[in-house]
Formats: sequence, structure tokens, C-alpha cells
Amino acid sequence: MRAAPTLTVIGSYPVNIQNQCLMQTYFDTLTQPSWQTYIANAVNEMVDAGIHLISDGQTRDPFVTIFARGLKGCRIRDRPEVIDRITYTHPITCDDLRYVRTIIPKETQLLGLIVGPHTFSETVSDLYYNDKEKLAFDAAEALAKEAKAIAPYVDIISIDEPYFSTSFPPYAKDLIERVVSKIDIPLRLHVCGDVSKITSELLDMPVDILSHEFKATPRLFDCFKEYPEPNKKFCIGCIRSDTDTIETTEDIIMHIEKAYDVFGDSIVQLSPDCGLRLVPKNIAKEKLKQLRYAWEQLFI
Repeated sequence: MRAAPTLTVIGSYPVNIQNQCLMQTYFDTLTQPSWQTYIANAVNEMVDAGIHLISDGQTRDPFVTIFARGLKGCRIRDRPEVIDRITYTHPITCDDLRYVRTIIPKETQLLGLIVGPHTFSETVSDLYYNDKEKLAFDAAEALAKEAKAIAPYVDIISIDEPYFSTSFPPYAKDLIERVVSKIDIPLRLHVCGDVSKITSELLDMPVDILSHEFKATPRLFDCFKEYPEPNKKFCIGCIRSDTDTIETTEDIIMHIEKAYDVFGDSIVQLSPDCGLRLVPKNIAKEKLKQLRYAWEQLFI
């Protein structure tokens, strides 16, 4: 009998934000409105679907914006802007993670999320550095402090670097090393998209688990098959996050079996391909439930 992998998510989860209510609370009290209702909604959906390792849902903002809003040297306009040197002054996601710990069952694990410094540098509007590498390394220094701050509250930290699949810089490994060097809990690197041209570089990253979009890009199985004894564990994307189509249990089972043919016992997590933020809420939960049904048929 195979060891059962952990069912998890990549990060974001859809919620129905009532902007008018948030604004009314602000004007009535002149304080920042609580986001806990939306966090709890996302968390409870993941728990109810049978996911073992959940996130806080990334409900507040788009992922990069969450961190840009909390870093000195950044401001939020139509897109995040860097207007001064990036520095870290206070924890950004700790309060949300502490809250999540109070509402999840004891057996449910919690995933901490960090935006990758390269993705950060590619996403923001740079009005200060005029040097993408310098911006990325200053972001990495700041994000390393955030990773250290959240580590006591989570079971694993996942670094999200989607831009690695389209613009992999020569200093990519150094950036990730800068973020994780002082972290002593398990580490995951998520890179969505087609990573077929950077497979060997990803296998050399200073993390424990690699996470990729194997459902939307099944040819990645053949790419990793060229490395029969990888030195990493794997999180296998099993349901698509870019379509509203709900995968059947049978389809997911076939996909998982194919993954085991390639990776065997190196598989430690099963997840969606990417965050589910853009999928309708009812469909997102049904996709997770189908993943759970497939897991039960294979491992229980």
C-alpha cells in the first residue's frame, strides 16, 4: 500500500467580497474593517472539501499586492508601485495565519505563502531602482523576514514563482536561497506554466518540494522522467485552475496513477494546478471534492 500523499492547495480561493459593507464599516468606525469573515469562508470551504493542508485563501488582494501593501517602499495604484528602497518593517500575513489556526481542526495543517522575489520584481511598476535584479534581491531580503515571521504558525511554507516559467533569471537560485536560508520547516516552490526548459534548474532549488501544473501541462511528466532519481519531493497538480470544467473522479485517478508511474514515492502532495481564485466558488469546491474522492479511492 502506498503512503497517502497530503491533499493541499496552492494558495488562493474564491470568496464573494462585499465591498460596500467593507466601505461602510470603514466610514462608520474609521478603522480598517475585519477580513476574518472572508478568511473563514475560504478556510471552511477547503476544510469541508476534505483538504488536509489549507491556506488562508489569499482573500485580501491579488497575491503580489498583499505583500506590496505591507512593504516599505511600495504603494498601491492600478498596480503595485515601487517608489523607494524595499524594506521590511512588520509582519504582513501573521495575523491572518494566527486567526486561521483558531478556526481549523487540530488535524488540519496550515500552509504559509510567500510571493517569489522574481515574480514580485516582474509584476510591480518600478519607479525607483531601474534595475530588476537589485529590486528582486531587496524584495528577497524583505520576504525572508516575512518567511521567518510566519514559520512558527505554519506547517510548511510555499514560495510562489509563476514568472520562472516565462523569464528564468540567472540568479534565480540565489533569490530563493536568500528567502529560505533561515527557515527550518519544510519548503515548497510552486511554478505554474510550462517549466520544461528549466527542469534541471528547478531540481537544484534549495527547497524540499516542487509543485507544478501537471494537469494543464501533462508533457511535464516526460520532462521529469529524464531525471529518474530526483532529489526532490513533488506536489502534483491534479485539477485545472484555468477552466470551470469539473474533473471526474475517474479522470483524476488516471492522472494520479500516471504521476506515480513517473515519480513513485517522491509524490507527497496532490493539489490543484494553481490558485483557484478565478474559478466560481461553487465550482472550486466541487473540484476539491472530486480530488478528495479520487484520493479516498486510491489510498483508503
